Amino acid sequence: MSTFRSHALQQTATRKPVKVEELDRKSIIFGSNVFNDKAMRQFLTPEAYKAVQSAVQHGTKIDRKLADYIAMGMKEWALAKGVTHYTHWFQPLTGATAEKHDAFFETSYDGTDPVEKFGGSQLVQQEPDASSFPNGGIRNTFEARGYTAWDPTSPAFIYGTTLCIPTVFVSYTGEALDYKTPLLRALSAIDEAATDVCRYFDKNVKKVTATLGWEQEYFLVDSALANSRPDITLTGRTLLGHTSAKGQQLEDHYFGSIPTRVLNYMRDLENECMLLGIPVKTRHNEVAPNQFELAPIFEETNLAVDHNSLLMDVMQKVAERHDFKVLFHEKPFKGVNGSGKHNNWSLATDTGVNLLGPGKTPMSNLQFLAFFINTIKAVYTNEELMRASIATATNDHRLGANEAPPAIISVFIGQQLTKVLAELEGVSSGKLSPEEKTDLKLNVVGKIPDVLLDNTDRNRTSPFAFTGNKFEFRAVGSSANCANAMTIVNTIVAKQLKDFKKEVDALIDEKGMKKDDAIFNVLREYIKETKAILFEGDGYSDAWEQEAAKRGLSNFKTTPSALKAKVSAQSLALFEEMNVMNHVEAEARYEIELEEYTKKIQIEGRVLGDIARNHVVPTAIRYQNILIENVRGLKEIFGKEFENIGKEQITLIREISGHIAGINTKVEEMTEARKNANNLGSAEEMAHAYCDTVKPFFDVIRDHCDKLELLVDDEIWTLTKYRELLFTR
Repeated sequence: MSTFRSHALQQTATRKPVKVEELDRKSIIFGSNVFNDKAMRQFLTPEAYKAVQSAVQHGTKIDRKLADYIAMGMKEWALAKGVTHYTHWFQPLTGATAEKHDAFFETSYDGTDPVEKFGGSQLVQQEPDASSFPNGGIRNTFEARGYTAWDPTSPAFIYGTTLCIPTVFVSYTGEALDYKTPLLRALSAIDEAATDVCRYFDKNVKKVTATLGWEQEYFLVDSALANSRPDITLTGRTLLGHTSAKGQQLEDHYFGSIPTRVLNYMRDLENECMLLGIPVKTRHNEVAPNQFELAPIFEETNLAVDHNSLLMDVMQKVAERHDFKVLFHEKPFKGVNGSGKHNNWSLATDTGVNLLGPGKTPMSNLQFLAFFINTIKAVYTNEELMRASIATATNDHRLGANEAPPAIISVFIGQQLTKVLAELEGVSSGKLSPEEKTDLKLNVVGKIPDVLLDNTDRNRTSPFAFTGNKFEFRAVGSSANCANAMTIVNTIVAKQLKDFKKEVDALIDEKGMKKDDAIFNVLREYIKETKAILFEGDGYSDAWEQEAAKRGLSNFKTTPSALKAKVSAQSLALFEEMNVMNHVEAEARYEIELEEYTKKIQIEGRVLGDIARNHVVPTAIRYQNILIENVRGLKEIFGKEFENIGKEQITLIREISGHIAGINTKVEEMTEARKNANNLGSAEEMAHAYCDTVKPFFDVIRDHCDKLELLVDDEIWTLTKYRELLFTR
């Protein structure tokens, strides 16, 4: 067997589960390394504590004097836990987190009097060398200044010996260069718009918080096996490899017994999560071999996004201790399920009410209907933008496959709620009679909790589904930063709620309607308008593609075509009106995401060409030479009969030659297509060229390589095979 592959398999076979000790009960250690409310009460002055709380709850600014006191308390807390450095922890548009560590250490000008120093200025702002982060043309490379600014709504935490301070990241001229800044603006917009609507039903509501519970799917592969595959190392997925005879068809992995090494990894990871205040609760095997999932208790959206970004980093670091490689790619293996990151989204009031959960009174249920129907209307109006929010080169592999929603955005609400909306659609126009209003409240609105109690049907093919007390955005990819999708969802719902309130107020003020009558009238029209987005059937069927086209729904199957919605006139106006992004920021992100798409396809093309020519072809030729020697020997022994005796070997030699020729020809053509794409003038043209003229070669080249894998002697095949990657535990 090939030395590298053989060595990797031998390493994996001798692995022993890493011993993991439980630190203590989860309830005791939870948040121990977080500068949370308990730590702040202990280490901050009352004035400093109040300033932080006011900033968190009301968005008020913290003056520099109080910032110094906060920094002093934070430093003392961190030093007591053995911390030596601090960093502004942020989320640039690279898809990864970023950090620059500085020591709590300074000396006087002559190098004497060393002290641990950390003041308000270091807490509130840093200036990283930002020239190499994606900026979409916002500033020139020589204008390296970018600023990180403290986000007090997400508490500082300790990882290792470093105090990490969550921050936003903006350019010198103030444009957002990260995922967090637009998300915070969107959350502010949804708070304001939803609070205004809530006051139709409860005057005591002063704040509405968007909540998020993500479900992180991932693959675990032994690090030695992963390192033996250049494609996994460089792209996060396998670019070739014949499917294993046994995959997921027996469905024996899903919710099965967790392998010991993996379980110990999960226990170790959960210890780290508890210390960092990440409330992970659920762990289980997923459908594909070596695929797993973990999920937390839901949190405020900004904190949930930070926790997911932090978790993905921690998962890789913990995996190193257990000799694993975590694969977050949406489709790392052909022929088995890929990975998603379902985003469970809802809205909660400061009075303790889930706005997407019905209550015990007709009024609370009418409130539920208002938010439920407005969310559907928001998705209907902005379905192209919703698709754009989850568009990446990696997620393109997953959308529409057997385990993921299609690229067509639709909303699933279940048969029972569909019937409720049908009854509301029949509400009389204008003022409602007392009898009709009573009937609605008793027999339609009043019975919603009972309806939802039995609403157990689910549609796994739906990209945006109502699941009882929340909407689940299932189309988000496993490697994605949740902020991208959550910024869009909260922005479009905020805009829709704002428009809803204007329409209701106009009916009250101009038509003299009572509040309930006005709300029913507006909701009735929304139900009529949004029927096209509601779908209960099989999202994978050809019939749905045809039906969706008739309904006027978009079906953007590739990222370059989907992303265009982010800079449509409608989207730019939306972002501007809701103060989420200005035109410069939105257009810069469009440019950045196109460039990221191009670069990922470019890297994959180069890696595939390298593996095909430097691994597959030489191995095939080596085996072909063995066959040729065999045929030559047959000829020496049997003379003219050798063609009959050795016909299978000769056929095999010809087959191998055909695949080698196919690989070389297609790699050359792909390289030429890549060169042509690189010469195009704009990021948009390049992305479309890579999508339409470079990427199609991948499947053709892979097909030749995978066929050779089945023909060539297993003993000399250099690349670790699917059966080894997926079933070695």
